[in-house]
Amino acid sequence: MSAHIQWIDRLHRGEVLSAGEFAELIDRRTPELSEYLFSLARRVSRARFGNQIFTRGLIEISSFCKNNCRYCGIRRGNPNAQRYRLSEEEILCCCDMGERLGYKTFVLQGGEDAFFTDGRLIPLIQEIKRRHPDCALTLSLGERSRESYQALFDAGADRYLLRHEAADPQLYRALHPPEMEWENRVRCLYDLKEIGYQVGAGFMVGAPGQTSRHLARDLCFLAELKPQMVGIGPFVPHHDTEYRDRPAGSVELTLFLLGLIRLMLPDVLLPATTALGTVCPDGRERGVLAGANVVMPNLSPAEVRKKYSLYDNKLSTGAEDAGHWSELQARMQAIGYELTSQRGDAPGYGR
Repeated sequence: MSAHIQWIDRLHRGEVLSAGEFAELIDRRTPELSEYLFSLARRVSRARFGNQIFTRGLIEISSFCKNNCRYCGIRRGNPNAQRYRLSEEEILCCCDMGERLGYKTFVLQGGEDAFFTDGRLIPLIQEIKRRHPDCALTLSLGERSRESYQALFDAGADRYLLRHEAADPQLYRALHPPEMEWENRVRCLYDLKEIGYQVGAGFMVGAPGQTSRHLARDLCFLAELKPQMVGIGPFVPHHDTEYRDRPAGSVELTLFLLGLIRLMLPDVLLPATTALGTVCPDGRERGVLAGANVVMPNLSPAEVRKKYSLYDNKLSTGAEDAGHWSELQARMQAIGYELTSQRGDAPGYGR
């Protein structure tokens, strides 16, 4: 136990642990060790960001996807998936509503949908930034060419979320179709960083076939990449995938990893994800108490939220709805935090 506390203290001092040390921490974690970790993670988060929790208004623009990822409900090969695309005007209306509600960041997320070419996205991005010049715009639209990423950045996009999913190439290949290459996913992330985006990576916790060694490798990859944002959440099965009968990922392990990431990357923007809130009713509050400092309520039109079905039982109403700011604020205040309508850029970024 004392050696493991010393390793957590080393992370707190800015040292990087080895993959073997991360794996042992994961395997040997105890409730006492977790509480010690969370106390340090909260201290670090409050030192950087105070008690403020940044909000992002999520707009799920398309459930079409060219990929056939084995865990995902909107994968190409799912004949039961309900497909939709938001129009440009619908997306703009979501942003307009979001700013009225107090949101200063919009996240355009969707499957890898060939409909959304640069020719469609560039004028959309420019119009969003024209209408909302004080707001940040995040894209989460999958793998694209470096030229596309550059064009979207030049149009005004500020941030890009692209989970690396697995830092182990073999596990990555097991979760994805053959045409998706781990090397290309990594190339995309480094291209995004070099262009100047605030970049988000991340992974599922408890993905089929994942071990503590895989998670340790994920942590080492994050230490090397140094993204400005990290999104992790428990794996949640979808009934129309081959993993329908697999157990959901562990909330307790997800929280432990959030704490480690906060110590390892003190300035990172770290969401308490929708998946965490789906698996556990107070998952987002527990995520914040483990070091998270971002929540991402949903700005999508109510009639499409259930169609964007990445996994079963995804939150889509109540406090997950961006319109229910007061409910989510009350939940954060109950644990000593406050929602803020600031843009919430990573330290040193913003334009």
